Amino acid sequence: MILTLTINPAIDRIITADRLVFEDRGYILDRAEAAGGRGINASQVIHSFGGKTTAILTAGGAAGERIEKLLGGLGFPYDLIHVRADSRTNLTISDKQGLTVKLNERGAPLEAGELKEIKKKVEARLPKAQWLMICGSIQPGVPPHFYCEIIEMAKSHSVKTLLDTDGEALQHALEAKPTVIMPNQHEAERLLSRALITRGQCLEAVDVMQAMGPECVILSLGARGAIGSSSEGVFEALPPRIEALSPIGAGDALGAAFAWSMEKKKSFSESLRWGVATGTGAAKLPGLAFPTFNDARAVYKQVEVRQVK
Repeated sequence: MILTLTINPAIDRIITADRLVFEDRGYILDRAEAAGGRGINASQVIHSFGGKTTAILTAGGAAGERIEKLLGGLGFPYDLIHVRADSRTNLTISDKQGLTVKLNERGAPLEAGELKEIKKKVEARLPKAQWLMICGSIQPGVPPHFYCEIIEMAKSHSVKTLLDTDGEALQHALEAKPTVIMPNQHEAERLLSRALITRGQCLEAVDVMQAMGPECVILSLGARGAIGSSSEGVFEALPPRIEALSPIGAGDALGAAFAWSMEKKKSFSESLRWGVATGTGAAKLPGLAFPTFNDARAVYKQVEVRQVK
């Protein structure tokens, strides 16, 4: 079982346009709505790959009701914590060239009792889990060390953790030494307060982040693939060139396929390869969509993995 935790989910409203340009008009080609959140996306991928997953998330207000309704059609089990504040709504606009603009609400604060209920729900599921994916942002007012407490709880049940978050939540959670952290380039730049432009800078950043506490680091670099570091060594996973239609959810797909592969006792490098293949497969699809297992496997055969050290 792979658990996913999303405490700040959203309704994702996705608009596809013919082009995004300044000072001229573009035309809307398609619009869609989905239950959004990194953990929800990850559970979709794991479920489609035949893995067992349960998504734990909050939901509140009219948007929360809509999230719950949309979740019902995804096919995997979920555990909702009903909260008083409205769940957020995010807007993503992308064009046919793959240019994307994301506008996210921050989310409304959670009450102390609701945070306790989240921890209670997670702890109840941990005995049957091998991995817990802790995904996405935290709402304003949520203690920045909240994820740290979740990681420590998972450790007490011998459950491995993959942390996919940003900002203060990431900084504080490193103190609990998660199994894996998975920042993208922008998140790593914010964590380290430095620009990551060259390959050498990215390799150095992975070393620095691993020294901050996690057992493993995956630095996601979009079309350039990913750099991963573990006790097995440091690896680069290089994807094939593709025509990217939408990067939305590609990072979530990477993390999900990585955890799915690791749960199957595959090596770190092979799991990194599966992650990059699945993220690449997602980027080939329009809007918020994820590749099937067979589609991801076809890309997997084209991903090159090199050991750097």
